[in-house]
Amino acid sequence: MNSTRHSWNGRSFTKLAAASVLTLGMATGVSAQTLPLTPLDDDDERDFWWYHQVQDDAVLEAMQEVVAGPAERTTAEPDGPISIAVIYPSQDVSDFWLRAYLAMEARFEELGIETDSTQFASGMGDHQLQATYTEQVMQEDYDYVIFGPTELSLQQENIKDLIDAGQKVIVLNYDTVVQAWGDDQPMMYATFSHLAGALNMCEWVLENLGTEGTFAMIRGTPGSLDDQRSGGFANCLAENSDWQMAYEHYGNFLREGGFDGAQQILSAYPEVTLLHNANTAMAMGAVSAVQASGAGDRVKVTAWGGTGDELEALRLGELAATPMRMGDDVGIAMAEAIRADLEGRTDDIPLVFLGRITIVSADSGADTIDAMEEEAFRYTGTGTLER
Repeated sequence: MNSTRHSWNGRSFTKLAAASVLTLGMATGVSAQTLPLTPLDDDDERDFWWYHQVQDDAVLEAMQEVVAGPAERTTAEPDGPISIAVIYPSQDVSDFWLRAYLAMEARFEELGIETDSTQFASGMGDHQLQATYTEQVMQEDYDYVIFGPTELSLQQENIKDLIDAGQKVIVLNYDTVVQAWGDDQPMMYATFSHLAGALNMCEWVLENLGTEGTFAMIRGTPGSLDDQRSGGFANCLAENSDWQMAYEHYGNFLREGGFDGAQQILSAYPEVTLLHNANTAMAMGAVSAVQASGAGDRVKVTAWGGTGDELEALRLGELAATPMRMGDDVGIAMAEAIRADLEGRTDDIPLVFLGRITIVSADSGADTIDAMEEEAFRYTGTGTLER
């Protein structure tokens, strides 16, 4: 049985990781790569494929196939449990972070790899707390460090310190390779393509809401993630339609930021008919503001990620659409990357792993939403996680 220790603002406790998992075969799907990008193809399901300029795409595709398939027991024989530090904002409204962790641990169980994991949890705005956690981790002797930054640009120095100290690091939820690090890169970046999701969302708007109108954006924290999720969406509409942006509000990836931003926009810009949100928390805040103002019949709200809260809002008709990630892919990929490293197969680890992402909308219907949810969360279970 794998064990995991949780650190909440410096206090630790131990509990057993869940051992039961759901297994479901998954066909290899679409994903996208990080910048710089060159378009390759666009299939009938509106999924985008991209080439990445700094890694062999065959390695990525092979890892995606491994992630989509059933687990195979490891051939490695470590001396004891593998120690893993997980620094991530799992106290965020989005359950993405915790699902990635739980899927990873469940896959380890199937792989036959015993782990001893310590979680260093924070909120999306706890930038300094992650720096404190970095100092704690550097004082310990971990085999691997998984770092889910509150924002990559703000945590870049902390991650580099870990790499320079000889830690094997996986950066969670970012696909932008830090060019300033040169060859001193982490073991892997693991996420879903924020830019591909933005382009998919743009295409959904053009096909379902038309090619003209007025929209506003509730952005996250300035940085590479928001540049792709929000900037990519806005640029796509500007280049391919007559949609006009009335206003952009920075909500810092928080529910309150989404609620306050939506309230301001609805009051100052009654012509807005579309609110684009850069994450789950802000989208849920925006939904609350729209519903409270009685504007749900004229203002469409979009979200990001396909988390449990978003899917429920889709079923209720409160949310229009979201780029839905096949959420457990990333957690499984992290486990498989560590397995490959333990087995000495480092050439099988892509620099950037990207899981599948596609659009789901309120018009998709309950059966389709349910089926996608079951596939996305085949290890972590459907519905909003209890935390």
